[in-house]
Amino acid sequence: MQNLIQRSISAVVFVALFLFTIIFSSKTYLGLILVFALICLWEFSKIINLKNIIPYILLPIPTLYFSYIALNSTILFFLVITLISSVVLLYYLFTLKVFPIKKHIHKLILCVQYIILPFTFLALLPFVNGIYTPKLIISVIVLIWTNDSFAYLVGRKIGKNKLFKSVSPKKTIEGFIGGLVFSVLVSIIIGSFVNIFSLLNWVIIAIIVSSFGTLGDLIESKFKRQANIKDSGKIMPGHGGLLDRLDSLYFLAPFLYFYIHFLIN
Repeated sequence: MQNLIQRSISAVVFVALFLFTIIFSSKTYLGLILVFALICLWEFSKIINLKNIIPYILLPIPTLYFSYIALNSTILFFLVITLISSVVLLYYLFTLKVFPIKKHIHKLILCVQYIILPFTFLALLPFVNGIYTPKLIISVIVLIWTNDSFAYLVGRKIGKNKLFKSVSPKKTIEGFIGGLVFSVLVSIIIGSFVNIFSLLNWVIIAIIVSSFGTLGDLIESKFKRQANIKDSGKIMPGHGGLLDRLDSLYFLAPFLYFYIHFLIN
């Protein structure tokens, strides 16, 4: 009972803080994302046992540069690098190979490709045609929560076939499908009220969120399994670390950014 109360309180505080900063202004949103990225970088550094100040120095540079200076061509160049880096992480996930974390240089590269670059595009995601659009990031968060909640509920109720047993034994194929279906249904509701994109585009966004969000969660689970730990930290009582809560959101961000900013607009 006490653990449930802790989980509920920390979840409410987290959601309230997130929504307030998103709605208040673009600057508070960017500031919060940088703080979140800093905490996640710290937690990830502990997972891979990296003690180096360089990633912390690099962390704010791309977000600030892209937010105020960079041209679309420059952003596209770094987006391609980020997508390739994410695909490399997926390669290690699906081939069941261990992540390269023995050498110091490999750890530094992982910090850039797994934390710094994806968080950069999470920060840039709600800026559609240069205009800050808080409804977009709120909608994405709602879709993630929908996917996670119904993947858990459906998986717990009827889940029998493991989705990725070697990495996350509790996830099931039935749960993944359930999360995807309900995310699509919610995206249709969102599309009826949030007139940023067409209904079809909202459905595609839901599919991207559900698919790459799940993959992001699996990648973080593999990092933790390789490090033989359960949670990335203890910053959120009852929930674990911030990395555990945001792994889906920041990993899917570059893929969603590419779709929204280069395929729709």
